[in-house]
Amino acid sequence: MSLDAGLAPGTRSALEALLLAMADDEFVIGYWDSEWTGIAPLLEEDVAMSSIAQDEIGHARAFYGLLGELTDRDPDTTAYDRPPESFRHCRLVDHARTDWAFTIARRYLYETADAVRLAALEDSSFAPLAGLVAKIQREERYHLAHAEGWLRRLAVARPEGRTRLLAALRTLAPDAATVFTRLPDEATLVEAGVMSAGTADQAVVWRAGLEPLFAQLELPLPGAAADPATGRTTHSDGFRWLYGEFTAVRYMDPVAAW
Repeated sequence: MSLDAGLAPGTRSALEALLLAMADDEFVIGYWDSEWTGIAPLLEEDVAMSSIAQDEIGHARAFYGLLGELTDRDPDTTAYDRPPESFRHCRLVDHARTDWAFTIARRYLYETADAVRLAALEDSSFAPLAGLVAKIQREERYHLAHAEGWLRRLAVARPEGRTRLLAALRTLAPDAATVFTRLPDEATLVEAGVMSAGTADQAVVWRAGLEPLFAQLELPLPGAAADPATGRTTHSDGFRWLYGEFTAVRYMDPVAAW
């Protein structure tokens, strides 16, 4: 039986857009955080962040693979052979890596948002996606715990740690909610039971979940996305640099079998 058996054409195209967005999010943040290997502030963080980055790229590979089964496109081709402007990751993960506080602020915002997004898919009517989400959630819980531990640590590390954390949150605030950028035809996904709630409703749940810890640590809550219409379509020079890095080996010999 075909993987897309029983999917209406509109639902299938919306599902493809969802899978691409999630895959690109995981792929790009995974590559950004892999840059900490060898230069993290503690030896154990070299190991931890490398492991987290590897997990994220593995999740991206799984989402690209599921997308490939729907579209008959090779996952490596999707990941490495598109031009940078065709990537659909959110603006939150588009920023260059900068310092450790920035990485932790972004990872906490992303992990909390991703947890809400995955929760909306865990009972998906599209069984292959529900199964994949269940596997991914087990690893993502560790990622979130790691990010929260560091967020708490930096928030009380006065003056420099907290100062850098606050600066990072200010920079990221306009793009924090772009994880929940409205997807093409997402209403069809909700109607078909592929997703239990739309992105706007997910964003409300996410922000409410942030409030207790941010209030405890006296950190500013991010608001709505500054430009929600372009939350997944406008990319930075920082991402274009990263794109050159992660495609460099591929472009040495595009027809090689690695």
